[in-house]
Amino acid sequence: MPTFDEKLNQRIAATGSRLCVGLDPRPDLLKGDVDDVLRRLIAETAPYAAALKPNMAYFEAMGVRGIELLEELLEAVPDDLPVILDAKRGDIGETQRYYAKAYFENWDVDAVTLSPFMGFDSIEPFLHQEGKGVYLLGVTSNPGSADIQRQKLADGRYVFELVQEFRQRAESEGLPGSVGLVVGLTNVEPEIMERIADVPLLVPGLGAQGGDLNTLSLNNRQAPVLINVSRGIMFPEDGKTFADQAKYYAELIANEVAG
Repeated sequence: MPTFDEKLNQRIAATGSRLCVGLDPRPDLLKGDVDDVLRRLIAETAPYAAALKPNMAYFEAMGVRGIELLEELLEAVPDDLPVILDAKRGDIGETQRYYAKAYFENWDVDAVTLSPFMGFDSIEPFLHQEGKGVYLLGVTSNPGSADIQRQKLADGRYVFELVQEFRQRAESEGLPGSVGLVVGLTNVEPEIMERIADVPLLVPGLGAQGGDLNTLSLNNRQAPVLINVSRGIMFPEDGKTFADQAKYYAELIANEVAG
């Protein structure tokens, strides 16, 4: 069975795109029935997407129907389009084991975002399934990432460097799951990027959050890198379709990201 990294690299090669399409549905802002809009968004953006990233919070906010809708949408996603569930879970190992069962066994998503700040044993339950991956919060796109993630330790390392070392630990323990890092485009400074290891990256912050693609260099990186756009696609400019927006961002990323 291919690893998550391999599946994602294959998708990137097949589409020529590093675009991850985020699903952050806000029913009060969407034009039309939320079910129909999201199905259309998935269908229209799939040709331009390397991955799809539904955000659990927005579906949970819709109550039971939101969870049902997410399940229905996951069944409608094309088989060759990887799904990253943006859940950001972080709990003790036993609880995480049940989250892993829900997401990887029941819903069969390809990867999940996790908060790593309870330690390695809190992410380990997600790393036992071949072909699956996790993205750990490393340098997130919000200003508060400076409070913990970008703090320096006595030995000169940043806190996020401790987080990315979990990938090496997982490999040394023979765990088959892939470990990647969430790195916000709005906080990618040269010194930060130089310290980020060659691991799979999920990069939010393009579009509504104002991230600059010119700050992101992929030189000498072999692991897959995805750049996420959510609101910039879900709420297109007047006269534009979901497909128009996805094509625009996929081409923008291809043209402006170095490496």
